[in-house]
Amino acid sequence: MWEGAAERRRVQRRPMLLPFLLSLFCTALSEQIRYKIPEEMPTGSVVGNLAKDLGFSVQELPTRKLRVSSEKPYFSVSANSGELLVSSRLDREQICGKKPMCVLEFEAVADNPLNFYHVSVELEDINDHMPKFTHTFSELQISESAQPGTRFILEVAEDADIALNSLQNYKLSLSPSFSLVNKEKQDGRKYPELVLENILDREQHNFYRLVLTALDGGNPPLSGTTELRIQVTDANDNPPVFNQEVYRVHLPENVPPGTTVLQVTAADKDEGVNSEITYSFYRAGQVFSLNSKSGKITTQGTLDFEEIKDYSIVVEARDGGGLVAQCTVEINIQDENDNSPEITVRSLLEMIPENAAPGTLIALIKIQDRDSGENGEVNCGLDSEVPFKIISSSKNSYKLVTDRTLDRELTPEYNITITAIDRGKPPLSSTTKITLHIGDVNDNTPLFHQTSYLVYIAENNPPGASIAQVSASDPDLGSNGDVSYSIIASDLESKSLWSYVTVNAQSGVVFAQRAFDHEQLRSFQLTLQARDQGSPALSANVSMRVLVGDRNDNAPRVLYPALEPDGSALFDMVPRAAEPGYLVTKVVAVDADSGHNAWLSYHVLQASDPGLFSLGLRTGEVRTARALGDKDAARQRLLVGVRDGGQPPLSATATLLLVFADSLQEALPDLSDRPLSPDPQAELQFYLVVALALISVLFLLAVILAIALRLRHSSSPSVWGCFQPGLCSESRPVVPPNYNEGTLPYSYNLYGAHVGKTECNFLKCSEPLSSGQGLLCPESSGALFPLCDPSEPTSHPEPLTPQAPPNTDWRFSQAQRPGTSGSQNGDETGTWPNNQFDTEMLQAMILASASEAADGSSTLGGGAGTMGLSARYGPQFTLQHVPDYRQNVYIPGSNATLTNAAGKRDGKAPAGGNGNKKKSGKKEKK
Repeated sequence: MWEGAAERRRVQRRPMLLPFLLSLFCTALSEQIRYKIPEEMPTGSVVGNLAKDLGFSVQELPTRKLRVSSEKPYFSVSANSGELLVSSRLDREQICGKKPMCVLEFEAVADNPLNFYHVSVELEDINDHMPKFTHTFSELQISESAQPGTRFILEVAEDADIALNSLQNYKLSLSPSFSLVNKEKQDGRKYPELVLENILDREQHNFYRLVLTALDGGNPPLSGTTELRIQVTDANDNPPVFNQEVYRVHLPENVPPGTTVLQVTAADKDEGVNSEITYSFYRAGQVFSLNSKSGKITTQGTLDFEEIKDYSIVVEARDGGGLVAQCTVEINIQDENDNSPEITVRSLLEMIPENAAPGTLIALIKIQDRDSGENGEVNCGLDSEVPFKIISSSKNSYKLVTDRTLDRELTPEYNITITAIDRGKPPLSSTTKITLHIGDVNDNTPLFHQTSYLVYIAENNPPGASIAQVSASDPDLGSNGDVSYSIIASDLESKSLWSYVTVNAQSGVVFAQRAFDHEQLRSFQLTLQARDQGSPALSANVSMRVLVGDRNDNAPRVLYPALEPDGSALFDMVPRAAEPGYLVTKVVAVDADSGHNAWLSYHVLQASDPGLFSLGLRTGEVRTARALGDKDAARQRLLVGVRDGGQPPLSATATLLLVFADSLQEALPDLSDRPLSPDPQAELQFYLVVALALISVLFLLAVILAIALRLRHSSSPSVWGCFQPGLCSESRPVVPPNYNEGTLPYSYNLYGAHVGKTECNFLKCSEPLSSGQGLLCPESSGALFPLCDPSEPTSHPEPLTPQAPPNTDWRFSQAQRPGTSGSQNGDETGTWPNNQFDTEMLQAMILASASEAADGSSTLGGGAGTMGLSARYGPQFTLQHVPDYRQNVYIPGSNATLTNAAGKRDGKAPAGGNGNKKKSGKKEKK
């Protein structure tokens, strides 16, 4: 039977697929793909090639991931071939019951891109169920007085199949007294009626056994049987008669239990017991109840239109004599809107990319309403205003798609409510909530917090210092929002860019790789880029201008007056008749700095005659302040300081040599013969030094006399013997005691001389000394203590102690030449000064240095650059006021020479010299 049915089904399926072959290539996704197969196909049977019918190639299957989305897994899709396969038992009667058409609808889902395809499979009925009676036998009582032609309704059989495979007719076994009539109800179902053919005689034959057979229309047909047991009863002339043969009633499904459905009524013409009628159901039911006396039918349980739409009940009326009458009660259940729609969301995307185009499919929504008619018609929509919409796909199927563009940065997720409302009265609705997560894509470029950056940095910055920081933000997530920084362009040389600045790729901090110099680089431009790590990467650029600020790191530079290549200064000639305000010259200086640091001011630091000239504070112009007087020196010297406006200020000096003369011939003698007027401040210092020197000499003499008097009163003859007259007359040299150990500031070695009759001894002589004689007579004309007459012949014995040779280098550098400030121009040969004041100063310095030499140090001097003067005469007496002559001084009896602790001066001229006027060719006389 199965083989013949399968062959027939295959023959019937082919024509069903042919009309849909052309529609498979259609792009309209809303059209369904239909298949028609018989029920009870084995698991794994091929329904059809779904991938081919959808237009997919075999190569696309791994990426499209075609699959079935349904509530019950009746079908599946082969991953290799794309064929639609049967995956579970397909029992049409179990799935669809008595429905004339059994169709299974489901969705085929494909990825990349996500899409849904509606598929329907119709299950054809096969004759796999035979008719069945509820009872194996039925009992029937018939009075012997029943007239031929009387009919009795018999039990009906049930067949789960439909159409031709369902119950078609009934057959009764052969009997001379009974026959069978097949009748049909309004719904098309058939039921049997037993017809009495002959008059019964209980006394002859009181019991009959008949077989009732139910047949379906299958090929071959299937059948079911039940036994009829007929009991012939004694005569009862009149059977009950219902007023209607068929009762029909419509009953809403929501009526409560106990509701009266209707009341059947039967009448019996007999009297007495034979007229008493009892009502009963021919087949017991659980849904309705029947009052046996009144014939009233009421509901016993709840009614559900979705389960059973109508009921057909056979009611019997039996009188007291056993006669029976039957009627049919047909109850039609009316549908009420008692079922809310059911919402099912399928194939929901876990993450929706924010760049999804409008119309992108998000999910498939299935809505079922068990009600029928308008009560089962449903409208679906979204409650809130969201960028999504629901469109109808097929009956009770909807698609959730995007309605407009999405932006994860504005709304990372949506909580939407789907509402389904039917058209019943009143309408019923149901809702379900789903959360849609928006996936990030790299759709936002980094955004700098400033449109441009202006950075100020002071010059001389330490290398590696942070000068600025750029910052950009990217609202994307993960690597799409990770920003790195780089320098992509600048107005510096590309090869040396990295030697100027770098930027940290993670933090955006810009570092200086070198110390900037405002004088070389005032500003530069950079173009920085912020780039995210997305694919493809997005970037943004910003410009940064770096301004290098100035610091006061450059001292003013004097351009005029300048020194000659040999270091000599120039002079400017001023007419003797110059009026006040006459422009003598102009000091010109520049400063490499900028702004306030380069704002120069000019000041007179030193002048031979402060009131004779004026200096412009900002212009540097030297003008005469008054006319030249008779007592004014013809040669004037100005020391001009140029100071900038920085903090702290830096300065430079320039020396101006000014000569009042009307012609060059007149100016030359002034340059050679006339010394510069001494500086009053220098003269005051000079007088102080001389006064201190005299006080020191007097103190020294007092100490010597005190020591002599002490020795004279001493009782030791050996100590005083040297001072006796007899001893003084001896011609051998006498070694006097050494007074180095006392408080004397200096010491000398004594020499005894034997010259004729005259005998000279220390502090005492046998003969009176003349005024021109002294105790010590050195060869130099500059003797310190003129106690002996240098005109008399004197013997010079060798000294008893070794002496250092005298320093023969008496030349002085420019800075060491005599004068009040040590900076006057003089003779470069270094001759001994013949100026009275300078000579006295030199002698005072020698005395002071000699006192320091008495301390026994190998080099004389009070420290670098002071010669001990600042410690004795105050801090104002330093080498900037007194020239250094120590290197040219020889002290008899000492191995040391007076040297500067800081080394010899270089003898260079002052920083500023005279301009490009005529050079003073003659040397200054001392």
